[in-house]
Amino acid sequence: MPASLRQQIEDCLSELDYGYHHLLLVIVPISTGKKRDFKGVATQAGLAYVNLGLELSQRFIELTDRQRSLRVPRLMDEILNGKVTAIFLDNTEILFDINLQQDPLRLLQNVSRNHTIVASWCGKVQGDYRVYAEPGHPEYRRYPIKDLHLINPV
Repeated sequence: MPASLRQQIEDCLSELDYGYHHLLLVIVPISTGKKRDFKGVATQAGLAYVNLGLELSQRFIELTDRQRSLRVPRLMDEILNGKVTAIFLDNTEILFDINLQQDPLRLLQNVSRNHTIVASWCGKVQGDYRVYAEPGHPEYRRYPIKDLHLINPV
């Protein structure tokens, strides 16, 4: 990722201190290759890096689908506790799994009340909405941009 993304993240972090949710979404278009350097950007920006897909998957191994859907918020708290700096959550696509029966944005907002979160969000911005997947896909989500902090490094 170019240094400009790191700078955008650093600039936006100070704005998060004044909101109820301390969440910054970095919109990443699918299949652009932009996502591969997020760990380096997180490190350069002084953020703790968490591969959320990997961390949750490891905790899901022994659980049934029902247990997974019920425990996602608690498992995320376990993953994030002990991190003292802002946290970069990468590979957040796991939150969209329809078997988990979660609202990914609400879940990220809830954990961002106690932690400053910078989260990668695969998808795109369309007008005043950020979109995950395509209409008709089971994981399709469309959220208004209003009142959210996001970076769209197109």
